Amino acid sequence: MKYMKLGTKPDTFYTEEAIRSVVSDVPADLIIHVNNTKYQLHKLKFGQHYENAASDDIDCNQAYKFPLLLKCGLLQRLCSDTDDGDEEPVPVALHDIPGGEEAFELCAKFCYGISISISAANLVPAMLAARFLRMTEAVAKGNLVAKLETFFDSCVLQGWKDSVAALQAAWRISGWSESRIVQPCIDSIVEKILMPPSKVTWSYTYTRPGYTRKPHQSVPKDWWTEDISELDIEVFRSVISTVRASRLLPPPLIGEALHVYACKHLVDPLRAGAVANGCVLHQAQSSAAEETLAKQRRVLESIVTMIPGEPGSVTGRFLLRLLRVANYVSASSSTRAQLIRQAGSQLDEVRAADLLIPLPSDPQAYDVGAVEAVVEHFLAQFQRPAAPDERRRMSAAMDKVARIFDECLRTIALDRDFPVAKFVDLVECLPDIARSDHDSLYYAIDIYLKEHPELSKADKKRLCRLIDCRKLSPDVRAQAISNDRMPLRTIVQLLFVEQERTMGAAAGASHGAAVAPDRASVDAISRLAARTNEDEPASSADHKSDVHRPRRDHTRVADGATAAMTRSLSASTKTPVAGRKERTTEERGSRMRNKE
Repeated sequence: MKYMKLGTKPDTFYTEEAIRSVVSDVPADLIIHVNNTKYQLHKLKFGQHYENAASDDIDCNQAYKFPLLLKCGLLQRLCSDTDDGDEEPVPVALHDIPGGEEAFELCAKFCYGISISISAANLVPAMLAARFLRMTEAVAKGNLVAKLETFFDSCVLQGWKDSVAALQAAWRISGWSESRIVQPCIDSIVEKILMPPSKVTWSYTYTRPGYTRKPHQSVPKDWWTEDISELDIEVFRSVISTVRASRLLPPPLIGEALHVYACKHLVDPLRAGAVANGCVLHQAQSSAAEETLAKQRRVLESIVTMIPGEPGSVTGRFLLRLLRVANYVSASSSTRAQLIRQAGSQLDEVRAADLLIPLPSDPQAYDVGAVEAVVEHFLAQFQRPAAPDERRRMSAAMDKVARIFDECLRTIALDRDFPVAKFVDLVECLPDIARSDHDSLYYAIDIYLKEHPELSKADKKRLCRLIDCRKLSPDVRAQAISNDRMPLRTIVQLLFVEQERTMGAAAGASHGAAVAPDRASVDAISRLAARTNEDEPASSADHKSDVHRPRRDHTRVADGATAAMTRSLSASTKTPVAGRKERTTEERGSRMRNKE
């Protein structure tokens, strides 16, 4: 950061009883009020020559000449009607001076010849205050405004961090009204952003995790994103819009700038501290809390409107983070709809934790509706025509989303207050074809059963009916068979599938090659279980649970297989069921012939 030094005298300003003054044997004849600060200073005696009064060689204590009015055209006008012979100091109110007390004191010290240092940090308030006081060349040569403008053009606009600091200061003081400072700063910043990284020779801030700057290392393409994240959202948007209009930077680089800005200014509700603060913010009725939420909402909605439309401009994880914030700050429905739509198209890029979206009213609970909406938009992609390569990519994305979604279900299952009906609906968000295996789904349902031991028999059946036993791996199937939390009908189904697998493996070994499983034995056991089930009337609760979702034949018949399970399993381990039926028919025929 560059500096400019003006004046040579030591700083003699001091504070006494809440009044700022300057060390002098001459009594003060000018009182200036700036907001809550009172200044006792000295005005120029109008009978003297300005040239002598402005000279640093004059002994001010003897000549009673001070150049405050000499440099300030505004004070000259305000004090023009006063009598120089009055003993009482002249009061002047300057409450609306830009930059407040600090900026006024810089101008006053310049008038007294006291040494001051000007940098990008205090240049803008000093320049605006000097213009307000009319410290121009028309009032006195070598005045403050001209010196500050020269420093602004020749030094501040040539630097990177100086331009950003000056732009932020100008915006916070005067907004767009001071275009003589704001627009040149924006132009300077955009010009540097669009330069090739190889031509970047100035200092910049880059604190990415794991990044260590080394000598002669190439400049990263996103070197500029952290520094401009210090800007207020309105001026940040102006910079980004100008950069995008040039079409010289790729959309992912624009997306990275948005990501950096969001991480700096938006609170992630998933963080422990943020959740606690979120409860306070939503429960508090203070104006400060409402102002904080309004600011967060304004930043979020501005960022969402700046997201480039090109695919891959931002990551799916970033979109879901914005969606969590949208719930947290009660963003508009259009903002949430855009985030849901874009997150759904990139759902395969996220992690399970990203799908845990807290409810606005209760940050400890999950917004199932938002998750279902995101999944729905993801599935909508498969309804559109696509080339074979795109279909293969989408199929791989479907497998990944299924794993991510089921892992998310395992976390939601830990919530003791999560209703079973909502959990079932959440599982059914993904169609059966989406899950190539049901191992993760089994684990999620098992966790839910463990955390909700009070579930009725009907609810347990309703949950476990969602598991396709044929899509479980052998290890998981063996674990499920010995799981006491599984309903008996589910265990029977698992045993059927295990029997079929065992018989298929045995047949393959006897013929020297793998053959199709012997389904006749499975059908026989199923029919036997069905007959047993008919003898035992089902309860009304079981009947209602059966209506919930149609299943395959081996699933329906297993509903009442408790009585036949032992007999069917013992028979199946000895002889194939179909073979046994054929022999029974032959025996009957033989007995009939003997009777004849």
